[in-house]
This record gives sequence, structure tokens and C-alpha cells, in this order.
Amino acid sequence: MISNSRANGVWLHRYAVLLAFCTLLLVVAGGLVTSNEAGLSVPDWPLSYGKLMPPMEGGIFYEHGHRMVATTVGILTIGLVIFLFRSEPRRWLRRLGLIALGAVILQGVLGGMTVIFMLPKPVSISHACLAQLFFSTTVAIALFTSPAWKRGPRPVDDPSESPLRWLAIAAPVCVLGQVALGAAARHKALGIVPHVAGALLATGVILWVTLRILMRYSEQPALRASALTLLGVTFAQVFLGIAAYMSRLATADAVQPMPVMVLFTVLHVAAGALTLAASVVLAIQVFRNVRWPAAGIEPAGFAVTS
Repeated sequence: MISNSRANGVWLHRYAVLLAFCTLLLVVAGGLVTSNEAGLSVPDWPLSYGKLMPPMEGGIFYEHGHRMVATTVGILTIGLVIFLFRSEPRRWLRRLGLIALGAVILQGVLGGMTVIFMLPKPVSISHACLAQLFFSTTVAIALFTSPAWKRGPRPVDDPSESPLRWLAIAAPVCVLGQVALGAAARHKALGIVPHVAGALLATGVILWVTLRILMRYSEQPALRASALTLLGVTFAQVFLGIAAYMSRLATADAVQPMPVMVLFTVLHVAAGALTLAASVVLAIQVFRNVRWPAAGIEPAGFAVTS
């Protein structure tokens, strides 16, 4: 019985990793649609009522691909919820699965509204932000179902008067704000200046929290790995952002979006999703493994069996 339960846990974790990977592909597919200005080039969309723009080259291909990946992610999310309720004893994790399913449904509604109402900026921006939040949720579920998580926390003390957990919360909040500003810039709701300013703020907070962890808690494996991962994807994100901006300037006079601009923009969007997910994982690990002695609080632990 124990062996069977352990096998179910292994397969649940693998399934969660698969869902997270497919969700990242969905973010990439969405970036391709936006970067190629293909969002309105869907002549067979059942709710468009004929309100179509002339198709951009390859637009139908990108939109169909995005729709197929979205359908796959939706089906996999339903499967995850079923898997969780059949084999996962932690009630809070089953609820998180339901939240993920609700996010997928809402994401589909927002996606349909972008076509029905001809890409309204608030809806399109919300659609982009929710996709990134959903990806972070799938990564968190993959973390919670991993063997390393089930082995339990390895607590360390936080002697600082400015608790690490507040910095850990600030990092994903700043990254999410930056994601929203980036989506607003791509959909021409805002200029590039707020996005650049947000990048400076988010990068500064990430450097602060990761370097503090690496200097004080380098012997704690989960914290060290999470900090190094977040630091690595953040640097990649910054360089991809510069490349995306420079390629957009270089191809500004092109009739259609150029491949080099599309490539760097889509990679920048994907790296943004990875940065948000990595910051969420780091925050989770801080709450799980770092004591807050000023308030006498033990690490959260996220009980494995309840």
C-alpha cells in the first residue's frame, strides 16, 4: 500500500511538471500571436461575427497553434484536478488544483473576449498577466508534489531586523507588476518608459533578496538553489529585454513584424514567466525554511499530509 502510494506521488509530480512545461509553451504561443499581430486573423472563430482584420502573414497558423496548446493545457489541468483528488491527501493542495482549474476557465473566457471585442487593451493585458500567474501556479504545484518537498524543511534562523520574508514577498509582487507593464507596452496601452522603470525596480529587489540569501544561507540547499535560479533567469530576462527593444527599433519601418524582433520578444515573454515563477518558488522556500525569531514564528512547513 505504501509502495503504491509512493508510485502515485511520483507520477503526480511528473504530471504536474508536464503541465507546467505545456503552460510555458502556451505563454510562448501567446507571445507569438501578439508579436505577429495575429490576434484578429482568425476567420473561423465562432464568436467573431465577421469583425476581422486582414490576416497577417502566418497569423492564422499562430492563432490555431495557440488555440491547440490552450486546449491541451485545459485538458491537462482537468486531469491534474482528478489526479489530486484521487491520490493527494493534502486538502490545501487539492484546493490549489481547483484554483488552477478556475484560472484556466477564466483565461479561456478572456481569450474569447479578446476576439469578440477586437483586442480591448484591459482584457488583453489581463489575459497576458493571468497566463503568467497560472504558469507560476503550475510550477508551485510541481514543487509541492516533488520528493524534495515531502522530505520536509531544513529550518534556518533569520537574525536580521528586516525579516527576509518581506523581501521574498516583494520580489514576486514587483515581477508581477513588471509583467503587467510589459503586457501594457506590447498592447500599446503604455509607452516603454514605465516598463523600463519597472525593470530597474524588480531587478533591484531580486538582487537584494537573492544576494542576501546567498551570503547568509548558502548552506541551505533549497534556498541556495532557488536564489541561484532566480538570479540566473533574471539576468537572462534583462538581456533579452534589451535585445527585444533594440530589434524592435531596428525593424520599426518593416511592413510586417520581422523574425528577429519576434524571436527576442517571445523569448523575453517566456523569460518573464520563468522569472515570476522562480520568484514565487523562492518566496515559498523562504516561508518554509526561514524562522522569524522577532515574532517567534517557525517556518510555515506546508504540511505534507493535511
